[in-house]
Amino acid sequence: MSPAGLKSLNSTLVTSVITSSAAETLELGARIALELPLRTVVCLYGDLGAGKTTLIKGMASAVAGCSVEEVTSPTFLYMHLYEGQRLVCHFDLYRLPSAESLVAIGGDEMLGVADLCCIEWPERIEALLPSNRFNIWIEQPSEDKRKISYDSIS
Repeated sequence: MSPAGLKSLNSTLVTSVITSSAAETLELGARIALELPLRTVVCLYGDLGAGKTTLIKGMASAVAGCSVEEVTSPTFLYMHLYEGQRLVCHFDLYRLPSAESLVAIGGDEMLGVADLCCIEWPERIEALLPSNRFNIWIEQPSEDKRKISYDSIS
């Protein structure tokens, strides 16, 4: 999905970075997360295997203070919480049948509560997303490289 037309935390200014390894993607995730204000909802767009969870591992470990290994994809549970220095909520909505399903289990209540809320496959709950959010788009131009584009942080 391209950055055009999506709602952003700031203006439509987008920064793009190429990472060449999982370690670089983790480091970028940490740098981004440490610059975001509290209560930010981060929407991550990209194909399966693009690197969304790897980027979130860097974000959550930097903000919550947990280890990278502790951060795993909640594909079958929909949500993981990482509690530490700050509360991080990680959604993976790939298997979510509908936005109503998230509301039925109370998952929508976490969207403004966690210090950082990261959502993989946010297009599944578009109607529930806040208009003021931070968007990240990940593309995989080759096996090891990721093109990561994100809203400008001001």
